[in-house]
Amino acid sequence: MTDTPQAEQANPDPQDASRSRSAATRASAIMASGTIVSRVLGFVRTSLLAIAIGSTALVGDVFESANTIPNVIYMLLAGGVFNVVLVPQIIKQAKKADRGADYTSRLITLAALIIGAFTIALTLLAAPIIEALTMGWSEPKLALGTAFAFWTLPQIFFYGMYAVIGQVLNAHGRFGAYMWAPVANNVVAIGFILFYIVTFGAYVAIPGDQQLAEWSTTHTIILAGGHTLGIIIQAVVLFWPLKRLGLGLKLKFGWKGMGLRHTGRLAGFTIVTMMVGNISNLMINRLVTGATEARSDLPTAAEQAAVPGLQALNIGQLITVLPHSVFVLSISTVLFNHLARSMQDDNMDAARRTTGSGLRTFAVPLMISVAGIIVLAPPIGRLFASSSETAIISAHAIAQILLLLALGMPFRSAHFYLLRVFYAAENATIPMLVQVGAALTSLSLSYALAPLVPIESIAHLIALIFTGVHVVQLLVTHILAKRFFGDYGTKAVLGTYVRTGWAGVVAGIFGVALLYPMGGYTGGFAMTSIPNAVLACGIVGTVMVIVYLVTCRLFDVTELNQFLQPITNRLRRKTKTS
Repeated sequence: MTDTPQAEQANPDPQDASRSRSAATRASAIMASGTIVSRVLGFVRTSLLAIAIGSTALVGDVFESANTIPNVIYMLLAGGVFNVVLVPQIIKQAKKADRGADYTSRLITLAALIIGAFTIALTLLAAPIIEALTMGWSEPKLALGTAFAFWTLPQIFFYGMYAVIGQVLNAHGRFGAYMWAPVANNVVAIGFILFYIVTFGAYVAIPGDQQLAEWSTTHTIILAGGHTLGIIIQAVVLFWPLKRLGLGLKLKFGWKGMGLRHTGRLAGFTIVTMMVGNISNLMINRLVTGATEARSDLPTAAEQAAVPGLQALNIGQLITVLPHSVFVLSISTVLFNHLARSMQDDNMDAARRTTGSGLRTFAVPLMISVAGIIVLAPPIGRLFASSSETAIISAHAIAQILLLLALGMPFRSAHFYLLRVFYAAENATIPMLVQVGAALTSLSLSYALAPLVPIESIAHLIALIFTGVHVVQLLVTHILAKRFFGDYGTKAVLGTYVRTGWAGVVAGIFGVALLYPMGGYTGGFAMTSIPNAVLACGIVGTVMVIVYLVTCRLFDVTELNQFLQPITNRLRRKTKTS
C-alpha cells in the first residue's frame, strides 16, 4: 500500500511499522495464493462437470439450480452477517484477558444451533423450493431437481460453520486457512466427477429429454453427494487451525450479556440486506431457468447448445469474479481489520488513506483482468463447454455472457470495498440501503424486460442488467462515502484507473492480434479442444500481461510497485539464500 493505516502510524518505531506492513503483505499473499489454487481447482471442477453432464444442457442446468441454493445461503452468511458484523465484535472481545474465548465459544454454539435448524427446515422443503425457483419446468425436471436438492441442501450447515469459524480465524489474524480450505473441497468434488465420468462416460449431445430419461439414482448420489462431501471437508479442516489458537473453545450455552443486542442491530440490517439480495438472485435465476425448458423444445442438439442457461450464466460469474476473489477480497480482508481499528480509534485520516490506497492498488490487477477476459472470451468459454460435438457452439454461448459481465468487474469490486468501509465504522444502514436498492432494481428490470426478449436470450439480458447495476452501485456508494468520511483521494483513484485502463487496451490489441490467427474467433486451433484452448489462453494471456506491465511502467502507474511488492520481496529473499 502507498499509505499506512492508523494502527501502523500510531507506532513511533519505524521498524515496528515496517513489520506491521510486512505482516499485512504476507497475509494478503497467503490469502491470494490460497484463493488462486482454489479457483484454479474450481475451474477444473467446472470444466470436468461440463464434460460429465454438459454446460448448455438439460441436466447441467437442473443440477446447477439445486446446487446454487446452498451457495446463495452461504453468501448470505459469509458475505454479510459473519464477516462484516462479527469480525469487529470478535476483535473487541479478543482484547479481554481470555482473548475472547468465552464469547467465541458461545458464538459458535449459537451459530451451530441456528444454522442447523435452518438447514433441516430447508432440506425438508426441497420439493416446493425447487418448484418455486424454476419456471415452466416439466414434472420429470422438477423431480430430478428435488432429488439433487435433497443431497445439496445439507451443504448449508457446513457452509455456515465454515463461515463462522473462518471469521473467528480472520479476527485473530489467521487469514490463510479460510482461503485454503476450499482447496480440499474442490479436490474431493473433482475426484467424484472423475469417478462419474469413468463410470458413466462423458456427456454426449442429444436432442430432447433423452439425457433425463437415462438418469438414475446412482448418477445423483455420485454427483450431488460428492459435492456435498467436499463442503463437509471444507468446514472440518478449519477445526485444526481453530484449535491452534489456544482459546480452549467448547460448547457453551447462555447468551445473556454477550452484547448480542448491539450486534443484533447491526446483523439485522445486514440480514435484511443479504436476504433481499439473495432472494432477488434466486428469483432472477428462476427467470433464467426458463431457458432450460425452451431449449428442450428446439429440434437439434446444435440449436440447444447455442442457448445459454443458468449454468452458462453461473460459469460467466465464476470467471469474472475470479480477479475480485484473488486480489480484491484477499487485500480488502486484511485492510478491513485496519479500517475497523482506525474507526474504533476515530482516526479518519488513516481510514481515508487506507480506502484510497486499496482502491488504487485494486486497479492494477482488475484492468488487465477485464482486458484478458474480453479478448480471451471464446477460448475461456471452450474450457467449460464439454467435449461433445457441439462444444464450440456452447463455448461461444458462454463467451457472450463473459463479455457482458466483464464490463462490470471494476465497478463491482470498487463498490464492494467502499461498502466495507461503512461496515468497519459499524454502519450497516448505508450498505443495506445501497444493496437492497440494487437488488430490487435488478429484480424489477429483469421481470420488466424479460417479456420483451426471446426466452433463449434471457441470460444475456440478466448479464447486461448485472453490469449496469454495478455501475450505479459504485456511483451511489462513492457519493455516500465522500459524504460520511470525506474525500478518499477520488482524483488519484480515477487517474490510476484511467492509466491502467489504457494499458489494458494496449495489451488487448496485442492479444487480439495474436489470438485471431490461432482461430480463437473463427473456430480454429484454439477452439477445437480443451487442451488447445488452455494453450491459447496461456500464450496470449502471458503476452498480454507482459505488454500490460511494460505499458504501466510507461504510463507511470506507481501502484504497480505496491501490487508487485510481495512477489519482488520473495524473489529477493530467494536470491539471498541461494
